[in-house]
Amino acid sequence: MPLNKQFNKDVCSSRRLFLKSTLSSTAITLAVSSGLLFPMQAFASWNEVAFTAKNLQTAIKSVLGSDLSQASNKISIKTPDVVENGAIVPVTVSSTLKEVSTITLFSEQNNAPLVAQFELDKDCNAYISTRIKMSQTSNVIAIITASGKNYSTRKKVKVTIGGCGD
Repeated sequence: MPLNKQFNKDVCSSRRLFLKSTLSSTAITLAVSSGLLFPMQAFASWNEVAFTAKNLQTAIKSVLGSDLSQASNKISIKTPDVVENGAIVPVTVSSTLKEVSTITLFSEQNNAPLVAQFELDKDCNAYISTRIKMSQTSNVIAIITASGKNYSTRKKVKVTIGGCGD
């Protein structure tokens, strides 16, 4: 390809990227200024006590209001039995329970056991897929709140290289 055509191609793709970025930031700014988008709402529900808790029971109680949950075979955790790198552990949780409002993930041996909490529309399928960090071999615990009750299941994951630091 001649140098002139390559230069034109690079300029066009740079121009497109610039235009996309400008349009995106303008749309977000307009949404915030018109009151359609509230950026602080995303941070308002952050439960600092639960995410900074140092033990599992405190984390569960802080996020769910109770550390009681009923074991259920209607919840499935799909994750590798052994992972080489604890910094990127794929986890998929699904359930056949009805009216699921939240799926909460814990890693039992992490310095901060609460990993994530997902709020779902009660009419949706109970399914999430994410990647978590694990500091060492531990149980991954999924607690699902459905119809006002907490149900749980767990799966042990062996970590050969820690991902959270010690």
